Amino acid sequence: MLDESDQLAVIRGLAGGCRDAWAKLYDGYSVDVWRYVARLLGPDAASVADVVQETFMEAARSARKFDSTRGALWSWLAGIAHHCASAHWRRMHGMKELHDRVKSDLGSRIEAATDSWASSHRLQQREVVESVRATLAELSSDYSALLLAKYSDNRELADLSREWSSSIEAIKSKLARARREFRAKFGQPDASARSIASEKK
Repeated sequence: MLDESDQLAVIRGLAGGCRDAWAKLYDGYSVDVWRYVARLLGPDAASVADVVQETFMEAARSARKFDSTRGALWSWLAGIAHHCASAHWRRMHGMKELHDRVKSDLGSRIEAATDSWASSHRLQQREVVESVRATLAELSSDYSALLLAKYSDNRELADLSREWSSSIEAIKSKLARARREFRAKFGQPDASARSIASEKK
């Protein structure tokens, strides 16, 4: 992530169509974009690479329109990455099909894997992870990125405050809204998913 002065330089450069600003944006955020996309899509490196490439291509197309009064560089990039990942997810899996399968077929699939408790447990965990990813892809990019940063990366509120150019109280409030929306879309999560939707402080 770029510090505040570098962000301002990149913002000015993007507005002026400067190639160096574009390169600095990529160097400063490509790892974070990759990590964020991977959390939404899972371990398929080829799919993650495709979406990261789409993200920066879209960022290049819209760079001159970036408005710093509407948010920080990271939230702008995370929004683009989220949109690209969600579109990819829908293409590859189909949201309705995935949720229907998780809700109606989970029991029968686990029952079919009766050779051992371990195999059925792994299957259940995979289904929960898939459902969590699908739910995160349905949330707004701000909500999804904040939840992942706070509960998956264990980031401090002060760090998130700087990253999103918001006060700590504003971040707490947004996290609370994000948790509520996650729960509403996810339904009744089982014990494996509660750590993501929990009321951690």
